[in-house]
Amino acid sequence: MAHMDMSNMDMTDMDMDMGDGHMMHMGNLKRKFWVSLILMIPVILMSPMMGAKLPFQLIFPGSDWVVAVLGTILFFYGGGPFFSGAKAELQMKRPAMMTLISMGVGVAYIYSIYAVIANNVFHVTPMVNNFFWELSTLIVIMLLGHWIEMNTVMNAGSAVDALGKLLPQEAHVVDEQGNLTDVNLSDLQVGQTVSVRAGEQIPADAEIISGASDVNESLVTGESKAVKKAAGDSVIGGSVNGTGTFTAKVTGTGDSGYLAQVMKLINDAKSAKSDSENLADRVAGWLFYAALFVGILSFVIWLTVANLAVALPVAVAVFVIACPHALGLAVPLVVSRSTAIAAQNGLLIRNRNAMEQVNHLKFALMDKTGTLTMGEFKVNHLVSFDSQHSEDDVLRLMASLEKGSSHPLATGILTAATTKDLSFTAASDTHQETGLGQFGTVADTTYGVVSVNYLEQNNLDYDRDQFTQFAAEGNSISYLVADKQVLGLVAQGDQIKPAAKMLVTALKKQGITPVMLTGDNQETANKVAASVGIEDVQARLLPEDKERLVQKYQETGKVLFIGDGVNDAPSLTRADIGMAIGSGTDVALESADIILVSSDPADVIQFLDLARATQRKMTENLWWGAGYNLIAIPLAAGVLAPIGFMLNPMVGAIIMSFSTIIVAINAMTLRIKNVPAE
Repeated sequence: MAHMDMSNMDMTDMDMDMGDGHMMHMGNLKRKFWVSLILMIPVILMSPMMGAKLPFQLIFPGSDWVVAVLGTILFFYGGGPFFSGAKAELQMKRPAMMTLISMGVGVAYIYSIYAVIANNVFHVTPMVNNFFWELSTLIVIMLLGHWIEMNTVMNAGSAVDALGKLLPQEAHVVDEQGNLTDVNLSDLQVGQTVSVRAGEQIPADAEIISGASDVNESLVTGESKAVKKAAGDSVIGGSVNGTGTFTAKVTGTGDSGYLAQVMKLINDAKSAKSDSENLADRVAGWLFYAALFVGILSFVIWLTVANLAVALPVAVAVFVIACPHALGLAVPLVVSRSTAIAAQNGLLIRNRNAMEQVNHLKFALMDKTGTLTMGEFKVNHLVSFDSQHSEDDVLRLMASLEKGSSHPLATGILTAATTKDLSFTAASDTHQETGLGQFGTVADTTYGVVSVNYLEQNNLDYDRDQFTQFAAEGNSISYLVADKQVLGLVAQGDQIKPAAKMLVTALKKQGITPVMLTGDNQETANKVAASVGIEDVQARLLPEDKERLVQKYQETGKVLFIGDGVNDAPSLTRADIGMAIGSGTDVALESADIILVSSDPADVIQFLDLARATQRKMTENLWWGAGYNLIAIPLAAGVLAPIGFMLNPMVGAIIMSFSTIIVAINAMTLRIKNVPAE
């Protein structure tokens, strides 16, 4: 996908699954429907409806043969997709929808040919009614249902097309001499420098080198407000530049770009089956065997108590009414709609089964930094404990160790050093000990920027009263160590996100207990937790500690874990629902089930609301797709025959098709709630 512009896609080139593995071309389906409809008109004008001749019908000598010829063409041409689908199902030993349809129209066709020959060659008395009227209308209705289905699926997936259209056709590439050259987007490469003018769409994922602007990312992330961007900030390809102009270095394009990842996630989600879809498939299989049993049984009974002319239409009605066409659409249409809505609102669903866990959630475990807080640290206190190292020396050494790191605490240190105009170079032999600190060599001395956990594990002395004082103010504290000696510290403050308290309140209202898990100190964790309303706080945790706690909480209920998708990867994987929150291009996609492009905690509630609405629509559609069989199959078998009511095959086809249309409409009414900001 070097070039993702899909604006020229011909929608008639879309394919649709007509059975297990059998694909049908959209253009072919549309053509088959119209040709079959034209063939159906003379058939219904020249053949009896439900065995009765109507005043407007054209009955003349030889009309039966004309109907038989037209019906045969219609049977093989219009019914072709269903026969191919049935063949695929039988080859996989999983008979379902297509097999039932084929059985219904097949029985009707064979009996109708027999009726024409018996009436016109052997002149049997009384005459045998044919079922070409029912056969033709059944095939046309089935084709119409599939056409409606395909259009619905295509509309539900239109978000993918919209994402592909976000990218411009060309990019303004800046060469080493500062000259601008317009190149096709497909030729744009990572590492090139591009210029983005006011009002233009950003051609690819990039990092701003110079200039500043307000960028509208609403079509990509769902964030309605323009976001201020300046040198060092990342921008997403497809978002719209505001009034400023900037140059940026391309970091992702083609398959590596954010939009490409989004489109892949959507398509993967649509192609993968969830537990609900597997249940729908099993129900369809049960319906097949139930219909086969009831159809054969009713045929035998009616053949015994009446005759073949009565028994056959009863069996056909049973087979037609039980077709699980609507059942096959019940879950996929809702999933397609839900996935598209989620993507438009910055919610990327990687694992659809995760959505089906929402109604059973009991705990929401969340990281502090980046989830409840902004993750934008500011140095509030800088202290030196060693006479040979000034405060600036402490900050300079810490900046050397943290140079190149993207951790929020590291960013705060680097920002402070840059603000004070301190010169520093990256340390050598740097390495990280997860949950403890960053280490490296500066001027032949090994230093470390470490947490209080490291000090206590290595029995290093530090001023506990000072630590408690700074931590109680809500600061995260990092120490500079060398040769088993504590040289200094920085205390950095973070701001709580505006929507954090709303998230916690909403979770409690939904019966979900919020729990804070953080590697930060207990005092800072307590302060943040108290501000947002969380009572259960677990602090000073390593990544493996968080994973252990996820397992512990899972012993009493389903767990949602919300983290940054990098250090929290084990917990994201372990939880029943792993939700990575943060900028889309930095999220560890391989760990999370759900990815929130924006860092707004309100998106968590949007996801939960969307997931519940999706589950509700799935349940409703499963009932529409299969529930009517509880009444319709017995009626088709003739249980009300003693009071004079018999369900005709045509009526069965109409009921089944109405169910399909209702399922499609119900899926398209799925909406996402907008969570108001506090």
